[in-house]
Amino acid sequence: MSIKIGDKAPDFSLVTLGENGPEVIKLSEQIGEKNILLLFIPMAFTGVCTEQFCALSDGLSEYDDLNCKVYGISGDGPFAQAAWAEKEGFKFDLLSDYDHKVTVDYGIAYEQFLPEKNLIMGGVPKRSAFIIDQSGIIQYAEVNDSPGDLPNSDAIKAKLAELS
Repeated sequence: MSIKIGDKAPDFSLVTLGENGPEVIKLSEQIGEKNILLLFIPMAFTGVCTEQFCALSDGLSEYDDLNCKVYGISGDGPFAQAAWAEKEGFKFDLLSDYDHKVTVDYGIAYEQFLPEKNLIMGGVPKRSAFIIDQSGIIQYAEVNDSPGDLPNSDAIKAKLAELS
């Protein structure tokens, strides 16, 4: 079962590749500074995920104006994520959930990703969006079963505007 509005956000420590190499981002250490938007995607370097994160990066100032820190999360390794971010010019942190623990904790793991293509890849995150307020409480939760369905950015921005 996925995390619901009103739940306390499960804490995590995930790796990103910063300018000085690998660093750990601990969610609980980010709580209180700004509202947080977690965007889970199935896989780096894929068409829909690239489209989603390019559009997000292009409009990142809107999220800054809404007092929001954005993190992208996938099960890809941090070095693959960094290569993807560099190639596409992303301006926000990508966090590696390589062991899929956070995906499971948030209740958004596919049992089998793209079964119609006979891919045996369990644990891949469903395309999802969670807003965490400055108290660490989930204020918005959207989990899409179809990997081609993008989160509702208008609804996300409206909720962030309410929280600002």
